[in-house]
Amino acid sequence: VSSYPEPSRTTLRADLKEYTRYLIEEAWPLQRTGVVPSGGTQRITTFQEHLYRIEPSTKGQEALHSETLGQFNALVETRRQRLSTVTTGLPAVLWAIVYTGGFLSISLTWLFHVDKLRLHLTLVTIYSALVGLLIFMTAVMDHPFRGEYTIGPEAFELVYNQLMREEGLSIHP
Repeated sequence: VSSYPEPSRTTLRADLKEYTRYLIEEAWPLQRTGVVPSGGTQRITTFQEHLYRIEPSTKGQEALHSETLGQFNALVETRRQRLSTVTTGLPAVLWAIVYTGGFLSISLTWLFHVDKLRLHLTLVTIYSALVGLLIFMTAVMDHPFRGEYTIGPEAFELVYNQLMREEGLSIHP
């Protein structure tokens, strides 16, 4: 929005700055607890209203406005995907398949003929640990925006701190 004429540029930048601060300081902590944040909707709507009021006066401004509208639509779509991911996860039937597959594959290792029991136990233990780690990682990443091991707001913090912040103000993780 930096190429828009004043006063639209200042208004749009303020809207984006407010939305980004909201994402970092309020929305992300809510997401980590499994709550779908709702405060971003009004901020996005305000930005949209200000963006749609702009009437380009030159061909260059028309091209800029068209690209900005395309990027705004992409923002809305990725936001919608992020918010739906907060509460959705893998279906129960898929978890049943994962657990059944893990159990069957570990059970199958007992059918291998190994002369030394100690070696056989070592191989089964290592294989079981691998299957367990894969199931654990799947469970952790099932909800990428919830819990202790999540995708964080670092990308938004970087944009905010490099492009939007006022002198002396920054958001730290």
